[in-house]
Amino acid sequence: MNFKQLDVSDYDILKVFFKEQPYSLSIYSLASIIAWSSRMHRALYTISDGTLFIAGEEENHPNDRHLILPLSSKAYPSPSELHHFARKLGFDGYWYAPGDYLEKLDRSELDSYFTVEEQKEFTDYAYLAEDMIRLRGNRFAKKRNLIHQFTRDYLSKDRVEVQTIRPEYTDECLKFLEIWCEQYACGEDQESSLACEKNALITTLKNMDRLESKGILIRIDGEVSAFGIGSRLNRTTATLNFEKAFSEFKGLYQFLDNECAKRLFSEFLYINKESDMNVPNLAKSKQSYNPVFRIKSYSLVLR
Repeated sequence: MNFKQLDVSDYDILKVFFKEQPYSLSIYSLASIIAWSSRMHRALYTISDGTLFIAGEEENHPNDRHLILPLSSKAYPSPSELHHFARKLGFDGYWYAPGDYLEKLDRSELDSYFTVEEQKEFTDYAYLAEDMIRLRGNRFAKKRNLIHQFTRDYLSKDRVEVQTIRPEYTDECLKFLEIWCEQYACGEDQESSLACEKNALITTLKNMDRLESKGILIRIDGEVSAFGIGSRLNRTTATLNFEKAFSEFKGLYQFLDNECAKRLFSEFLYINKESDMNVPNLAKSKQSYNPVFRIKSYSLVLR
């Protein structure tokens, strides 16, 4: 069966498979899969009998070749079906099997077909949208204080403007991204998570409408100084795919996060802020927002 490399032009063809997709890991956002697909980290797909199969291949790590869980209008695939699909398509197994999906399966049947291993670096953080919007209670006192400081120093002095990201702002957002990446050395290692994220962001910013992504930018003294971009994940959850801000403005990140929750995600029950990639500072930041639960990711390797 032939796989085709996934790109922006495939979004309209494939989005029907994601409209009612049941999985809660952020990887199951079509906009995100397309954005992160590149020469080095290729996403490929094929459709067979009404089922979408997406595969991942790493140019410098050929042994990491894998499928993600198939998508169709049918119920969750059983372990025997997953085993059959992997054998038929010539793969050793799956990445990004959500923990809540595995809980629905017969574990003895699953273990008879697959070796199951947790992928700790891909465990996602999920938050109540209402918590992120209101920031009520002692849990969020530090966040409110930082937002207050930002409001006092910048917003109350008419130095701040919040805008929806539109096509005419793309070049300004790309310029901001270049400066941000210079500060954090995004391009030093082309295989690093920051370099890959930069490429994914460029793809997203140039194709916001086509990928049905939504975003806001924040200007300080007229210059783009932060932006956040998200996408729908499933009926109850949206994903905050990207969030970038200049660190020299105290409270800007917290202000941005709150504005994203209010302006982009108010219609959803949950906000998925993706994983921490086992980066300690990132983990600390995500934990500081008091996730309501975490979604574990597992690999399933054929026995």
